[in-house]
Amino acid sequence: MQQSEKERAEFSIGELAVEFDVTPRAIRFYEDHGLLAPKRAGQRRIYSPRDRTRLKLTLRGKRLGLTLSEIRELIDMYEPGRDERPQLARFLAVLEAHKANLLQQRADIEAQLSELQAFEKRIRRQLKHN
Repeated sequence: MQQSEKERAEFSIGELAVEFDVTPRAIRFYEDHGLLAPKRAGQRRIYSPRDRTRLKLTLRGKRLGLTLSEIRELIDMYEPGRDERPQLARFLAVLEAHKANLLQQRADIEAQLSELQAFEKRIRRQLKHN
């Protein structure tokens, strides 16, 4: 009987790269930022199921637009079997702050577009009159 991916005890960097469609370089980058902590066998990195889960959560956080420090803080708070409420409350606060930032960026972009359109109209009028 073959073990499922989740039941395996270890993964190579190549296996994780293929599974999550990222480059080995990206995985090493996340390792450099303290999100993953593989064991070493000489030059080889050996990733645990915990590292696999942390990589999955890191990539999910990146898709949401969170910073690596926000992702690390949230992942580090998680401990199986522990009360999740503090982590969930912090995650909600991070999401709300990120959403507010995105809404502000959208408002700024809309204001800039409106200003550009006004300049375009004025320039087009000037071109017609010259």
